[in-house]
Amino acid sequence: MYPNLKTLELAHIYFNLKVHKPEMSVQPILASINAPARQISSFLDQLLTPIYNYVTKDITFINSIYLIRKLNEYQQQDYLTSTTFYVIFDVTDLYTMIPRDGAIAALTRFCEKYSTNRKIANLNIDTIIRLARGAMGSPFTMVLANIYMLEWEQKLIAHQNGHHEIYGRYIDDVFMTTNLSKDEILQQLNETMKTDHNIKITITIKQSLEYLDATIENNNGNLKTTIYHKSAWEPYILPYESDHPRHIHANIIYTMLVRAARLCSTVEDFDMERLSTEMILLLNGYPPKFLQQHMKNFFIQHDAMSVWTELNSEAYQQLHNALLYKPTRRELKSKVQTNGHLIQNRNNYEHKDQIYLHYTFENGPLVDFKKEYRQIWEKNYVYPGSLLFYACNHPPKTCIHNSTQQDTYITVKSN
Repeated sequence: MYPNLKTLELAHIYFNLKVHKPEMSVQPILASINAPARQISSFLDQLLTPIYNYVTKDITFINSIYLIRKLNEYQQQDYLTSTTFYVIFDVTDLYTMIPRDGAIAALTRFCEKYSTNRKIANLNIDTIIRLARGAMGSPFTMVLANIYMLEWEQKLIAHQNGHHEIYGRYIDDVFMTTNLSKDEILQQLNETMKTDHNIKITITIKQSLEYLDATIENNNGNLKTTIYHKSAWEPYILPYESDHPRHIHANIIYTMLVRAARLCSTVEDFDMERLSTEMILLLNGYPPKFLQQHMKNFFIQHDAMSVWTELNSEAYQQLHNALLYKPTRRELKSKVQTNGHLIQNRNNYEHKDQIYLHYTFENGPLVDFKKEYRQIWEKNYVYPGSLLFYACNHPPKTCIHNSTQQDTYITVKSN
């Protein structure tokens, strides 16, 4: 945790314009990336964040995909009715409104509850509390604010659980379902606000609203979801003429279609999103032939050609469910961070007696690299017990070319 004397500098403040808000305002940011206490803040973040993530895994929305899964379960259990309301509220200035003494007190109670013999990772709670300081923008700020919020929201969580309703939070944005009247749920929220005058919230109660990047609608007791595009969003993506490998552009098409299939609950909305995606890509210089080929590859890969050619609703529901419940990269990363032993296992190299030759996958001549290299090796160097293995520097999803995706996987092979 020693600071780097060559890059050490004092923290400084600057302001970001919040252009996505109706009224123009600024957000103060304290830049402390090279400040003397930065390493301490990072250490506390790495120490406490996995514990917080584990404790709150059932009430934390990693993304809108996780919320839609929850809503699907909610509907399947017959809790979604024609009178169900969706409630969202935003915590005003989450990081700046937290009182110092209140945050330290909440952190102390959190550590005492989830420590063993008043220690976390062999570090005494008293030491953690003495180190627990940080400015807005430092790594430790978010987990400290989350711990403070966790205490405040306990009454709401208990209320929602008691009524078989959903409660979840993404940083400072909370989503709830309710079958109470608007007046009753407003009363419940107002009572919760009174428990801490530092926390101010802005409440929206509707049967159709936007949360994160999804539009969620209660259509007479039926759940309907689509992609929500913020008004400040502009249709700019990586241009086709940029100096990037072609598989990057192909992966953009694939990723945009996966996102649409996950968030759109009906085939009609998915097709509209596909057409919108196609227009955006054309505006950014993607050739029509390139677009059509890789869109076709997407539907072939997921055995859903009838969705593209016929707008087959039944086939789309199968595609939608398959992709919706497939873990996202962020979910996998969060799982690894929560389970510390997985990180350690991932870093352990188990095959120290084997040799891996890495190369960057690319279209063009390198498409046949594996085959040609194998032929040269077998002709000139192969011998029983050879330690040569083939490996790709990119994850399989980025290894896409004109053949099927299965053909592009570079698997570990013994001699």
